[in-house]
Formats: sequence, C-alpha cells, structure tokens
Amino acid sequence: MSIQHVDWSSGTWLHPPVSVVPGPGGDLVVEPAEGSDLWRHTSYGFVHDDAPALLAPFPVGSAAEVAFHLDYGEQFDQAGVLVRVDERTWVKAGVEVSDGQPQLGAVVTRGVSDWSVAPVPEWTGREVTVRVSRAGDALTVRARAGAEPWRLVRLAPLPPEAVATAGPYCCSPTRGGLRVRFTDWRRGPADAALH
Repeated sequence: MSIQHVDWSSGTWLHPPVSVVPGPGGDLVVEPAEGSDLWRHTSYGFVHDDAPALLAPFPVGSAAEVAFHLDYGEQFDQAGVLVRVDERTWVKAGVEVSDGQPQLGAVVTRGVSDWSVAPVPEWTGREVTVRVSRAGDALTVRARAGAEPWRLVRLAPLPPEAVATAGPYCCSPTRGGLRVRFTDWRRGPADAALH
C-alpha cells in the first residue's frame, strides 16, 4: 500500500468548526471556535474536549499524514493531527504557538494529559506535515517543514486492540478568528522502523 490522498469528505467531524471553506487547489480552510481545545487535568485543572477534528479509521499497520500552512501566531493557536480512541485516550501532535513562538510538540493523554514541545520558529510561513504511524503497541509521531528530513517528535503507547481514528485538527483556546489552511491528508502503510 502506497501513500494515498484522503478526500476531506471521507472524514467525520468530532466537533464541527465555526466554518469550513474549500480553498484553492483542494485546500480546506477551517475556523475553530474561540476557546476550543483538547486537554485533561494536568497542571491547569480543566478538561477541554471540543476542538474540531476531521477523523477517519486508523487501524494498526497504517500511517496518516496531515499538512497545513504555519501562518498563525497567537498564543496557543494550533494545528496538526489527532489520534483518538475516546475522550480519555488520545494524542494530538502538531505546531502550537507558546511563549511567543511556534512549538513542535505532542500531547499524549491517558486519563490525564502530558505535553512536550520544541521551538521551530524557522518553520513560520511554511507548509508543515505531521505524520503518525501505528505499528504494534506504538504510535510514532514525526514532522517536517517542506521536504526536509522527518524529525521524531514522540513515541507513545497505543494498545493494538484499541479502535482509533485519526485526522486533521485545529483549535484556538484563547481567541476567535483563527483560520488554518490544511493542504493535504494522506494515508498509507506504517513506518517500517523507528530509526
């Protein structure tokens, strides 16, 4: 199985966004609601589970890629890919603005959320692709800007028996008016190796 384009109509919205507008060249421009987010408890004490995400089945042995333009810059604006089992078990990975700059990272949630980030200011204004690969009991997250080499972002457990979905997500915890331009959604076989 090779990497194949996924039509936007193949997904189902977890939470509908404020607006969804087809863009030029097959892009999809998504506006999340003000205050939308995905988070469970840790440090902040709150639970948010209202970010728009366009999800499709994500079986063991497969990978999903989501590409978008990094042209946003307000605190906690974010976009990327969501892998979801249920409201207590999910992983979001992508680029989130924090402390004044874009940060590549992932939130892994199993009852409670944890968060890891690394600054990527040089990715501003570029197309970013986030790839999640599901093999055995693991979810491998990679990302890159343009055609640069993939960077390993996270290795997280995901039970092989879990029924999961995956696809593009975005949210805007602190403001309204964010618009994210997703440029592609692809799926294919899981990565052959971690390294």
